[in-house]
Amino acid sequence: MRKLLSGLLDGMTPAGRFRHACRLLEDEGHSARGFARLGQMAGAGMVAAQYQVARAYLEGSGVPRSPLEGVRWMHRAASAGHVEACFSLALMLLVDPPGQGGADGLLPAMWPDGITAWPDPVAAAGWAGQAARAGLPDAQALYGYLLATGPDSVRNPQEAAAWCARAAQAGCPQGDLALAVTHLSAPDQPPGSDPDAVAALLRAAESGLPTAQYMLGLLNERGWGMARNTAGAEEWYARAAAGGVRPAQARYGVMLLRNGADSPRAIMAAETWLRRAALAGDREAAALLGDLHARGEAALPGDHEAVTWYRMAAEHGHAVACRMLALLYVQGRGVAADPAQARHWLARAAALGDAAAMTDLAATLLPEVSPGTAPPDGVCIDFRPMAQAGDPVAAFNLAVSLHRGMGCAPDHAQAAVWMERAAGAGVVNAQYWYGRMLLAGEGMVASPSQARYWLERAASHGLPEACIAAAQIRLEGHGGPRDHAGALALYHRAAAAGRAEAMFSLGAMYGGGHDVAPDRAQALHWFTQGAQAGNAPAQFMLGRYLARGLAGPVDMAQARYWFAQAAGQGVAAARAALAGMAVADGHNA
Repeated sequence: MRKLLSGLLDGMTPAGRFRHACRLLEDEGHSARGFARLGQMAGAGMVAAQYQVARAYLEGSGVPRSPLEGVRWMHRAASAGHVEACFSLALMLLVDPPGQGGADGLLPAMWPDGITAWPDPVAAAGWAGQAARAGLPDAQALYGYLLATGPDSVRNPQEAAAWCARAAQAGCPQGDLALAVTHLSAPDQPPGSDPDAVAALLRAAESGLPTAQYMLGLLNERGWGMARNTAGAEEWYARAAAGGVRPAQARYGVMLLRNGADSPRAIMAAETWLRRAALAGDREAAALLGDLHARGEAALPGDHEAVTWYRMAAEHGHAVACRMLALLYVQGRGVAADPAQARHWLARAAALGDAAAMTDLAATLLPEVSPGTAPPDGVCIDFRPMAQAGDPVAAFNLAVSLHRGMGCAPDHAQAAVWMERAAGAGVVNAQYWYGRMLLAGEGMVASPSQARYWLERAASHGLPEACIAAAQIRLEGHGGPRDHAGALALYHRAAAAGRAEAMFSLGAMYGGGHDVAPDRAQALHWFTQGAQAGNAPAQFMLGRYLARGLAGPVDMAQARYWFAQAAGQGVAAARAALAGMAVADGHNA
């Protein structure tokens, strides 16, 4: 009898009809009928029904999804004082409008009256405050958070702490998180210095809030308010990463790459988490993925993958990724070699403050600049203010600009002054340039001994160009004694860095005529390496070795091929060798 009376009352009272319509909406087979009944009640002014209609439109439950209608009904319910609607509208106003970018995206003209902008944290604070004062703990946590971190017009640290505490006392994990954030973001105290804030963060993390888990990972990793605990940080990052927190995914990926005694590197797992973070827009994760592929450390390394990830990070303003992408364009790794693209990305990196990119930019731009003209691609950086302020990299770039006359008349004397400053400050490229200028007497009296000193300093850092120049000086005995063994070692360093002219020089040294034991097998090897790298003299010498069988069997077909390659690059002796072979072929015929 009681069940029968309850059913009759449900059908007779507005509250009963509302409950019945909500049950129908939740039933997939009857959701459209439930929405239709709720719509009638909402239109008649029932505020609770208006809130449910708003949710249905936003979720596409019982009716085709319509963010515009959802916002209109949510705003109507909130304006009537519905607590959950106020809270929901506050949350919505903190992110982009529902449906933005799609066919049903909201336009300003369609926003309900009273909403003038979107996102609007100020308006969000107003709606959250209304719901908070009505006693909703989640709204109290949100309101406290906005009072602590929102725009200046709503910020109130004292009120923020009070509202966060009320939410936390009500058992709301978001209240604990907001309470922790208000303390941790305070400018007048170091992170983690408030034990109550750390305790609140721990409660929020243990309750399952991913953001709190990420923040607790940071405290553990950096030793804020607690002893540094790498294992604990990794555990909290893992939990937050699984909860979808992008920075946690990136940090967890980084920690998986660390190679500790108790935690060997987990490359594939690290890549998985870094990839998730990168695809969600984390530029550091994208740059790190580029590094893994460029260095061949990824599970399945590939230069094309390195280009993809570096480009993603670079487009998000990552300076080092811009420089690394430029380097791949220079080397033609994973992408066709393209000097213009290399300059473009170096310019981006330099504009973002990357000192190494500024050095590389000068080195790539200036060789193409005629004295007194502007650089290509419209790139023009004024290095003088930074140089005068003591920046050694800027001093180097200013020196190169003055030497080459980038946008001005060349001034070798001033170039020498700035180049010496940069070289003395340890800029390796400047040491190489200053050595060359001393050798040629550009802007100063020539000094072979000083040139040798600076070139060898640059070579000691592995700069390939400096290794080649220093090797040549040692071979010829400029500025000091001849040292063919030392020159050989320097050529090896440059060849290992991929310099084809060094490969040719190694072949020449091993071929004889130097204070190095002749080794024609080694000579053939290095001439082959240089030839394949496109060095014309190496191609000619390889053709000669193959034609004469100087280090193995005669191979006239291959000799003819390499002579032709060298001749195509303008080597007259190669053209003569080809002509001689043609004459010999005619006599043999």
